[in-house]
Amino acid sequence: MGLPPVQKASELDPSDPYARDAQTFPRLSPEMAERVAAYGTEEWLPGGTLLFQRGDRSVDFFLVLEGSVEIFDCGPHDEPSVFTVHDDRQFTGELDLFNDREVLVSGRTRSDSRVTRVKRADFRRMVSNEPDIGEMIMRAFILRRVGLIRHVHGGVVLIGPGHGGNTLRLQSFLLRNGYPHRLFDTEADPDAGGFLACFKLTADQLPVVIAPGGRVLRNPSHSALADALGLTETVDPQHVFDVVVVGAGPGGLAAAVYAASEGLETLVLEALAPGGQAGTSSKIENYLGFPTGISGQALAGRAQVQAQKFGAKLLISRPVIGIDCEQRHYRLRMEDDRSVRARSVVVATGARYRKLDVPDLARFEGQGIHYAATAMESQLCHGEEVIVVGGGNSAGQAAVFLSRTVSHVHVLVRGQGLAATMSDYLVQRILSSPRITLHTRTEITALHGDTLLREVTWSDRATGEVSTHRIGNVFVMIGAEPNTEWLQGCLELDGKGFVKTGYDTGGHPLASPYETTRPGIYAVGDVRAGSVKRVASSVGEGSVVVQAIHGFLNPVVH
Repeated sequence: MGLPPVQKASELDPSDPYARDAQTFPRLSPEMAERVAAYGTEEWLPGGTLLFQRGDRSVDFFLVLEGSVEIFDCGPHDEPSVFTVHDDRQFTGELDLFNDREVLVSGRTRSDSRVTRVKRADFRRMVSNEPDIGEMIMRAFILRRVGLIRHVHGGVVLIGPGHGGNTLRLQSFLLRNGYPHRLFDTEADPDAGGFLACFKLTADQLPVVIAPGGRVLRNPSHSALADALGLTETVDPQHVFDVVVVGAGPGGLAAAVYAASEGLETLVLEALAPGGQAGTSSKIENYLGFPTGISGQALAGRAQVQAQKFGAKLLISRPVIGIDCEQRHYRLRMEDDRSVRARSVVVATGARYRKLDVPDLARFEGQGIHYAATAMESQLCHGEEVIVVGGGNSAGQAAVFLSRTVSHVHVLVRGQGLAATMSDYLVQRILSSPRITLHTRTEITALHGDTLLREVTWSDRATGEVSTHRIGNVFVMIGAEPNTEWLQGCLELDGKGFVKTGYDTGGHPLASPYETTRPGIYAVGDVRAGSVKRVASSVGEGSVVVQAIHGFLNPVVH
C-alpha cells in the first residue's frame, strides 16, 4: 500500500517521490517473489515484531508475503510516527541497505505477518544475480531516500543563524551527504526560540545539531557529526584492500565502480562528501547521456550508490593526511589517527578553487564568500545582486543558475572575454541574459562588512575606475590548486603541485599513462598533471585505470 491510508499519493505534489507510488513502493510479481524466496528464509512473525531499529547497521531485507510492515520514525518525545506501510509483495529498505551505515528509520510488523527475510550478504547476491529485481529495488531505494529528505523522516534538526558560516557548513555537509534534516533559522524562524528554550541553549552556543534521542551536538566538526549520525563505516586497519581510492569525485567514483564490479576489494576515502568539486555544480549539461543536464550532486549520488551496489566501501569525512610509500603494502594515514592498507592506490583528490588575493577574505569565507552555487546558496541571496568570479564552466553554470532567483549577477573576469575558457553554450546564455552582466578585465580589490559581507569594491583594469557595490554574496570559482599536500615526499609533482604520471623518474614511459613514479599508485582526474579538467574526462580516466591496476595486482609471468 506504500503510504498510510490517511495520506493518498494522488493528494501529493507530483514531484514528491511518495506520489510515484508504483515506483517508490513497487509490488513484485508472484514470479519475482518466488525468485526472492530462493535467497532468504520464510518466517511467520506476530504483530508488533521489531524488524530493525534506527541506528542498526547491516539490517536485513524483508519481502512481505502476508500481513503488513509499517515504517516509522520517532518524534521529539520518542513517539513513533508511521509514514509508510508495506503489504503483499512489497519490500522494506532504502539506500543504507547497500552500505553498513546506521539506518535512519525503524520497521515492525503491523499485524501477524509472513515475510521472506534476506540476509545482507544474500541481498547483495540477489541484486547482482536478478537484474530485473535489482533494477526495481535500486529505483525504489533512490526515490525513498529522496522522500526521506523531502519530508525529513529519520532526520536531524539543525538550529542556527541561516547566514552563519558554521550553520552553512553543517547544512552543506548534510545536503551533500543526502542526510535528512530540518533547519531552524534563528534569524528568521519564529519557532527557533522555542527549540533553544527546550534544549536550554543560548545564541552563543549555535549552531547545534539535535541528533536522535535528543543528543545536542554543539557546532560539531564534519568527522564528529558523521560519527554521531553513523555515516561512517568501520574498517580493520590491518586489513589490506586491493584498491584504495582517495577522493570521491567523478574520477574516484568511476574507479570505484569499475574496480568493485570486476571483483577487486575496493575502499573509497573522502574528506567531505561524494562529488568533489563537480558535486557543487548546479547543472552539468554537456555530460554524455544527460540531454537535459544533471546536477553534480545527483550525478555523484548515483555513482556512489552504483559503487556500493558492487560492494565498494565508502568512508566519508576521513581526510587522508599522508601515505607511507616505503612499505610493501601502502598505508594511508587519516586525520583521526586511523589508517588503512592497500595493495594499490588511486589518487583522485582533485583540485580546489584558488582564493582571492584580497584583504579580509578569511573573515568573510562562509559568510558572504562561497565556493559553490547550489540550491542552498541560492536561497541565501534570493532577490539580491551577487558576484560570480571566474571564466570557466563552473563559473558559467553558477551564473546561469543563480540568475533564476537573484535580482542580478555580475560576472567578473580578469581576461578580455570568456570564449577561450568557457563552453560556447554557456557564453551565449550569459551574453543574452538581461540578468547577467559580464565585466571583463575586472577584479575585486576590497571587501566590507561586519559579521557578514555587506559591500564589495572592484576595479576596472582597463579604465582604472573603482566602484563599490552593495553586494553580500560572492561566488569564487577561479583556477585550480591540486589537493596533493598529503603526497609530499612520496610522488613526483610538477611545479604547480599536480601529480606527474606516465613516466618514471628517468623519463622513461610507464605501462599506463595514469601510473605515477611509485608502482601501484595511480592518479586520475583533475589532480593529474596534464589532465583535461572536465567531468567526462575524469570519469573516463577513473574507469580506464582499473585495467592497469589489474595488471599490477596480477602480473603476467613469461
